[in-house]
Amino acid sequence: MPATADRHDPYAAFNFRVDIDGMPVAGFSECSGLTTETDHIEYREGNEDITVRKLLGLRKYTNIVLKQGLTSSTDLWQWRLKIINGQADRRSGSITLLDEARNKALEWKFREGWPCKWEGPALNAKNNEVAIETLEICHEGLELA
Repeated sequence: MPATADRHDPYAAFNFRVDIDGMPVAGFSECSGLTTETDHIEYREGNEDITVRKLLGLRKYTNIVLKQGLTSSTDLWQWRLKIINGQADRRSGSITLLDEARNKALEWKFREGWPCKWEGPALNAKNNEVAIETLEICHEGLELA
């Protein structure tokens, strides 16, 4: 009988936690922007007529976008207000993907983050959806720990 390989089922995308330094943060319903990118620089050497070399360029990190149901807590707004008022308040944080038993499966850590955009809820008297606030965090580094 052939040996079977260990089975690695994918993790569910809904089971995650967000931690931001010095801030008690409630659960978020959405998190996106866990993206890294490296620009390329095209370079052609003088003795080669048909080959373009591609060199490493700048590293870029997409902004992290977090969405949560609006509550009476104003912690995220107060953090954004500091930036609006010209106070640099950079924080590190992490987004932790949890397994079915709510144990840490994967963790993305960001550094030097600050809220570059806050968006309040879209209000509509014709529906009964949860009021959602959106926070966009720009940062200077993302690593998978």
